[in-house]
Amino acid sequence: MAEFRLHCMAASGNAYKVALFLALANADWEPVVVDYFGGETRGDAWRDNLNEMGEIPVLEHAGLKISQSGVILDYLAEQTGKFGARDAQEKRDIWRWILFDNHKFTSYYATLRFMVGLQKSGETPVTQFLRERVLGAYRIVDKHLAGAAFLVGERLTIADLSLAGYVYLPEETGIDMAEFPHIAVWKERISDMPGWRHPHDLMPGRKALDRAP
Repeated sequence: MAEFRLHCMAASGNAYKVALFLALANADWEPVVVDYFGGETRGDAWRDNLNEMGEIPVLEHAGLKISQSGVILDYLAEQTGKFGARDAQEKRDIWRWILFDNHKFTSYYATLRFMVGLQKSGETPVTQFLRERVLGAYRIVDKHLAGAAFLVGERLTIADLSLAGYVYLPEETGIDMAEFPHIAVWKERISDMPGWRHPHDLMPGRKALDRAP
């Protein structure tokens, strides 16, 4: 058995944040496919044995079961000595971006992607609201990256890995990504790193609601 076991699936950007860390760190890990679309995470077995919050990803390591992607990334940085903070100021800055990601950058985009790109729900006042929030968050990150190679300290950290969770997933959301050239360069910079793989290649399982495993 691998040292790290990650409960994940190909369509999950939050799971990809952790899978990408493990891949770039050349860690000894294995993915465990989760039937999210089939309701596995909503069942009692999942909530009682893996994560009471009913979410993925979940990382198993050394007898621990750890949930929430930001917490997992921080744990992995401590365990491996990679992609973490070098001092207290960097740690604060990293967590500033992870919290911004969880609250705005990933949060709004992931919901919009699920509704428009996966559920094919069509345009509604809700999707319009989400799209405006996505554009606002992306503009903040694009402006920051205009003057920096990475989000913190001019090197890859778990802040970048957190924000990178959904930027490689292909579903259409009605957003013109050409508006964000600095995010595009940042994406290329990450994908050029040894060990990088696309989420659909790195994790098993269904890629969309209408596709079989």
